[in-house]
Amino acid sequence: METKQWYMEYKIHKNRPGLLGDIASLMGMLDINIVTINGVEDRTRGMLLQTNDDEKIEIMGKMLKKVDNITVNALRAPKLVDILAVRHGRYIERDSDDRKTFRFTRDELGLLVDFLGEIFKRDGNHVVGLRGMPRVGKTESIIAGSVCAKKRWTFVSSTLLRQTVRSQMSEDEMNPNNIFIIDGIVSTIRSNEKHHGLLQEVMSLPSTKVIEHPDIFIRESEYTYDHFDYIVELRNTPDEEITYETFTSGFDEY
Repeated sequence: METKQWYMEYKIHKNRPGLLGDIASLMGMLDINIVTINGVEDRTRGMLLQTNDDEKIEIMGKMLKKVDNITVNALRAPKLVDILAVRHGRYIERDSDDRKTFRFTRDELGLLVDFLGEIFKRDGNHVVGLRGMPRVGKTESIIAGSVCAKKRWTFVSSTLLRQTVRSQMSEDEMNPNNIFIIDGIVSTIRSNEKHHGLLQEVMSLPSTKVIEHPDIFIRESEYTYDHFDYIVELRNTPDEEITYETFTSGFDEY
């Protein structure tokens, strides 16, 4: 049988000496390997486990239900947020109504870069929207995430150094393995027909695209919210309002 990873999370009600040792011993007897372990906020502990036998995980789950001092909250194939929670010791904030929206503040840039890096490592057609005010670190995070994933990045449009609006790309740049960075305002409001043709070509590639200012991009193009797999919000402070009026005053000007 193939070796698979599992995520287990449990809440500690009474942290007696030797509790973790007992749980680790049980896993050892069942030949379940602990890949990573971390405290995940307060009295919750998360583990990434590895085994080649699903039945052993099922048995362990049933046995741990009988342990008085803990409650198992999760025992499942690991999601992206589980891997990062164990790695960083904290959860990423998600929107309770819209589960594809993830929130970060500027002091969590390390966690955000890791989050983006993990998405970028995955093959396939992922579209990520990145909301945030100017100079909060959006483009820098995308580039750092690309470096983490050992992927090359390509700007389709940007305002990082100066306004960039591409109308054509080389064959090398159109490699589906690249991360394509798109500024949603520049590409829709401040662009020309040639750029729009290139944009459609990039959007149809089986590759990862990251679109800054996704709300403007959706409003001003034929693409919809359903085209996005993840929406990431980056703020300077948790209560900062992301508003476009301050830096796009009067769309009619463009």
